[in-house]
Amino acid sequence: MKKLELLKKHFGYDSFRPLQEEIIDDVLNKKDLMVVMPTGGGKSMCFQLPALMLEGVTLVISPLIALMKDQVDALNANGIAAGFFNSSQESTQQQDVILQLQDGSLKLLYVAPESISLLQNYLASITVSLIAVDEAHCISTWGHDFRPAYTQLAYLKKSFPDANLIALTATADRATRSDIKKQLTISDGKEYIASFDRPNIMLEVRPGNNRISQIRRFLKKYEGESGIIYCLSRKSCESLSSKLKSYGYSAAAYHAGLENRFRESVQERFIKDEIKIVVATIAFGMGIDKSNVRFVIHYNMPKNIEGYYQEIGRAGRDGIESRALLFHSYADVMQLRRFAETSGNSEVQLAKLERMKQFGEALTCRRRMLLSYFNEYLPEDCGNCDVCLNKPDFFDATVQAQMALSAVYRMKEQCSLTLLIDVLRGANNAGVMESGFHVIKTYGTGREISWSNWQQYIIQMINQGLLEIAFHEQNHMKLTEQSKEVLFDNRAVQLAVIPKPEDIAAKTSQPTTELPTDVNRKLYDALKELRTDLARKESIAPYMVFSDATLKDIASRIPLDDNQFADITGVGTHKHDKYAFGFLKVIQDYKESRTEDFVYRDEAPKKKSRKKAKSGGLTDTVMDSVELFWNGKSIDEIAVERGLKADTILAHIGKRYASHRDVDVEKLLEGVDLEMLEKMLPNYQKENSLKPIFDHFDGKIGYGQLRLGMAVVEARITTAV
Repeated sequence: MKKLELLKKHFGYDSFRPLQEEIIDDVLNKKDLMVVMPTGGGKSMCFQLPALMLEGVTLVISPLIALMKDQVDALNANGIAAGFFNSSQESTQQQDVILQLQDGSLKLLYVAPESISLLQNYLASITVSLIAVDEAHCISTWGHDFRPAYTQLAYLKKSFPDANLIALTATADRATRSDIKKQLTISDGKEYIASFDRPNIMLEVRPGNNRISQIRRFLKKYEGESGIIYCLSRKSCESLSSKLKSYGYSAAAYHAGLENRFRESVQERFIKDEIKIVVATIAFGMGIDKSNVRFVIHYNMPKNIEGYYQEIGRAGRDGIESRALLFHSYADVMQLRRFAETSGNSEVQLAKLERMKQFGEALTCRRRMLLSYFNEYLPEDCGNCDVCLNKPDFFDATVQAQMALSAVYRMKEQCSLTLLIDVLRGANNAGVMESGFHVIKTYGTGREISWSNWQQYIIQMINQGLLEIAFHEQNHMKLTEQSKEVLFDNRAVQLAVIPKPEDIAAKTSQPTTELPTDVNRKLYDALKELRTDLARKESIAPYMVFSDATLKDIASRIPLDDNQFADITGVGTHKHDKYAFGFLKVIQDYKESRTEDFVYRDEAPKKKSRKKAKSGGLTDTVMDSVELFWNGKSIDEIAVERGLKADTILAHIGKRYASHRDVDVEKLLEGVDLEMLEKMLPNYQKENSLKPIFDHFDGKIGYGQLRLGMAVVEARITTAV
């Protein structure tokens, strides 16, 4: 099939996003590539679609062991044969993947870098047509998420000489891109740099005081929506999560110090919309393809702009209006500075932290500043950040800009921001004198302007693309094409007036989170409920059925037959055949009722296994008990914390054991004769009563232990069968 036919059949789109088609053509022509696309920009399509057109298998190298299953599930949901291989699998599961690989039934195989060596012998006997290195910034020490295991990937080109290689990442400045290509031995590979602009994400920064109160007011606008809150420490994650839960929000903590099964459960339930808010360290989020995250909050400042950009990019992947809120505080900056000073590459890390701090203190369009960091320049302010919505006063700063740019030019672009200001102000310190810059023509031309104001002006000039910071060249200031227009063509420059400290206040905005007026709220809510039911039955995330954007398109256009439904954005042939009937039935019910009383009704009866949270979200009471148990709390402690009986907690543990076998119940069943319970099981199943068993043991074993024991016995018998 041709590219566009495959795009529609498997992904439901009628056209490619910017750069995707050019990249795919180069991949099909066996070229090595370096691709930088923002989160949600469609990186995966650049290797997933070619994999369907190439012979053999496409090897995808990914560090995201915990998420490989979700990525593969999403591909399978689109009718694409894919598998994964990593250390989290049982040996029998790994063997199944190897058999699929050998019989040619897989088109994509996701592999962790540590696991490739285990597959070398098997891969040598099949055709590997393409190698995709995902999250490629992990290769470089210049990047923000360096992973040592990635440095060993240089052998891929030697091991598979007939396969071309494509490196992909959401964030990489020039120094990082160069390092990635060098380490993967694709130095001559063509670079594709997509626009980093995510205009649907509203950017906002607030002072970091009374954060809990501010977050509660913020969340009132996002009731029932999914979001992520990032914290700097594990303690903050747990504290904030507990407070949100006490206020009735569906929330959970996620960080590296928690037990693995707990983290996996939180991640799974968040992806499936069962948990609405995850409070996490930066350990959470990379590679999660959840399209309906409506907000990202940074409780603490990130350590650099790359990390900040990648984290906010997890919001609004469906293109719908979303919001990023950052809390800025001096204490956060000091703590991050201490971390940077003790890290490798400390000079670069400190410079990047300073740039992040400047973003938080920006007086001009935040989006322009964000994009300029990645060497992309907006000609106008974005109109969708807190600065643009509360514009400061501006003045004609052409003369001041020319002073600064001329100084950089005469210093041969060999100065830091600090040294540049010292020269402009005519300082006679050792740094200026030893460099010899006290003799250049622009020395002292800006002495009437205070040091702090010069700093603000130069930061604004960087944000506007008039200067760049070369982090890999000792943080030297560099001229750009735009700066040359100011110097030689007299291009005018506008800079923001520096406000007095006492005049600086929190900038607020009122972005709407309401559905567009052409979307029918009642129908949209019903479609979401149907999506949730379908996802639960298939054990996949709701967005894998259809994204929020697709549901809003359905609710807006109200398709009434197969042809109209197939024309909806995001409805591919595979999903049309699978889901059209159910969705069209809900639409027909809506058309026939057309009343305020219309509600979605599932044909099948639902088990009432969940309780309503105060916020309107859903909380799994079984998992609340299990997660506390995983975190080391005793049954009695959990019972006190949850206000339930110990027998009820034991019953919850039993339910989890029956469904997943991932709870250690041995200590909970000390003194319980499981062999005797197994003999009693048939009668228990027939009578559905524990009373005879309780009496048999003379009441020495409580009902909670008996329920748990029966759950274990039943599970073991089922497994044996």
